[in-house]
Amino acid sequence: MTSAGLNSAWTRTYEGRADAAVRLFCFPYAGASASVFRTWHTALPEEIEPVAIQLPGRDDRFDEPAYEHMTPLVADLADVLSPLLDKPYACYGFSMGARVALALLHELRHRGLPAPKRLFVASSAAPALRRLVRGWDEPEEGLVAYLRELGGTPPELFDNPGLLALFLPSLRADLSVVGTCPIAETTPLDVPIRAFAGDADVEAPPARMRDWARETNAEFELTTLAGSHFFPEAETLRMMRIISADLLT
Repeated sequence: MTSAGLNSAWTRTYEGRADAAVRLFCFPYAGASASVFRTWHTALPEEIEPVAIQLPGRDDRFDEPAYEHMTPLVADLADVLSPLLDKPYACYGFSMGARVALALLHELRHRGLPAPKRLFVASSAAPALRRLVRGWDEPEEGLVAYLRELGGTPPELFDNPGLLALFLPSLRADLSVVGTCPIAETTPLDVPIRAFAGDADVEAPPARMRDWARETNAEFELTTLAGSHFFPEAETLRMMRIISADLLT
């Protein structure tokens, strides 16, 4: 599969790595686009090819309706990604992306498709805790307040009503994907999971990420990073070094 074949409506690569040993599918947080992973290839070794997922309702897919429910989203993702499982792969999901990646792997298992080498999840409370998802069913003021609390959003967005109005619908839809997704009593995956938690994250601290261990029958590890919901650059680089070691050793 060439890098050109990986750059579809749904997937983005920012550097061609046709000879990479492992593909790393990267799922962004709510409201975000594939571009949040645009520099990952500069920090990951040549043996790993990061492939960022571009969901509808943002950037060049702005005119497409954003998904509001998990089932159709992961069904379509499975259709799109199935041809790309022709070499070893792993998944990384940040916040909302962690829940999407988990649901996708259950769908791929249901279809009898290859399992990943590993699932990496970050800044996402364990599904088994059944915590209510904030923001998706609140008035705009509540959604904006939640966004401010999480941090990581450029301050100028809040000062520009026009940009904010363009951004909030996809954010609300993404939060709805998780907020309306029932926690199914499914058989745990046979896939090793590593979780990353910020030590100052009020939404998904280490204590709320430990129960990701319940999602696998294989190895589980929790790594605590310095920072809140969004990790500082130095900790993100540390996280990528850990990911690289897990995939290449």
